[in-house]
Amino acid sequence: MKHRVVITGMGVVAPNGVGLPKFTEALKNGTSGIQYFQELKALQFSCCIGGIPEISESLKLQYFTPLQLRGFNSSGILYGCIAGIDAWKDAGLEVNPDSPLDYNSGTIFGTGTSGVDKFREAIYKIDAKNVKRLGSTAVLQTMASGVSAFLGGILGLGNQVTTNSSACTTGTEAIILGMERVQSGKAKRMLVGSSSDHGPYIWGGFDAMRVMTYKHNNSPTTGSRPMSATASGFVPGSGAGALVLESLESALERQAPIYAEVLGGALNSGGQRQGGSMTAPNEEAVVRCITDAISNAGINSSAIDTINGHLTATTKDSVEIKNWSNALNRQGTDFPYINSLKSLVGHCLTAAGSIESVATVLQIKEQFIFPNINCSDLHPEIAQLIAEEKVPKTSLKTTINIAAKASFGFGDVNGCVIFKKNSE
Repeated sequence: MKHRVVITGMGVVAPNGVGLPKFTEALKNGTSGIQYFQELKALQFSCCIGGIPEISESLKLQYFTPLQLRGFNSSGILYGCIAGIDAWKDAGLEVNPDSPLDYNSGTIFGTGTSGVDKFREAIYKIDAKNVKRLGSTAVLQTMASGVSAFLGGILGLGNQVTTNSSACTTGTEAIILGMERVQSGKAKRMLVGSSSDHGPYIWGGFDAMRVMTYKHNNSPTTGSRPMSATASGFVPGSGAGALVLESLESALERQAPIYAEVLGGALNSGGQRQGGSMTAPNEEAVVRCITDAISNAGINSSAIDTINGHLTATTKDSVEIKNWSNALNRQGTDFPYINSLKSLVGHCLTAAGSIESVATVLQIKEQFIFPNINCSDLHPEIAQLIAEEKVPKTSLKTTINIAAKASFGFGDVNGCVIFKKNSE
């Protein structure tokens, strides 16, 4: 039996809002979370702007004990745990250190690199022959699976507890993997999502690759410009997004709130063939990923009302729109509405897919489309394919039944997931 999968809880830690209420307000108002950072300038970064969530010390203590926070220096794990715990509570589930082990619940929570600042701290202590001062949490904070390990322990999860990693596709991949586990009946519910650290040791490599914009250091909120003719590279971001995926039967039995249904999805790779490379997509594989997701969801491409694209504000944006148009066989005024959260928060790297999926589901729940705030000059190649009104510049109230979210990551890996308005 293939179980239907619904979303019963969500949590988010984003540069423009921590927690669902603040994040939703920021989406509706088109509020940017991009700021200037003097630290990056001092390190001679070309791009000195980015998106970093604001987390106070008092907020940390709502999720971690003082003992857990002693020597803690991993923003990715911090963001992931806050988003994951919020999603769990939002689903009406218990967060209790004395709760019985729950074999029906698990987590697939992805990341790219974990605890880079902690790792650097450890290296310097070892170089100074102070290895005994590393502390007992150095391994937990730097192992790739640290975020899922923390969440598994805090929530008492007894089903699959693992961390996935597939560059920018990580969060979308986690959703699809979790969906498949619930569909198959191997779990009643899965906490899925992803997180990403921030700072010079994460962002430095991208700056060296010259894929980040350097033209907006004096006007940070205008820097991230997906689909714009004046886009000049992406703006880095960080944070975490989390969703509780649950079988429809379990959700109805618990009388849990339902945000939306996960109809289906697909994952593939372009194999770095046919024009694909470590950093560029194999267009044929991208189109196939989208069409496979639509087929898996059991819908026609004409049913898609809106798309939350990957759209990073690089030269590949127009290629992505072409791929969507080919996959859906839709163009001009027949093309769905499309937006990119990156105009508001930057490219949150391994956290992008999950944060953007939370935003997509909020659009379905609240029946609106958040704006592409820096796209007053639509790229001419995109304008040839789709009508300009399909790229909203201000928040738009509209009817949304089905939404698509896709991510296309380094390594030529792709993921696409299809969400539907709750009808139960």
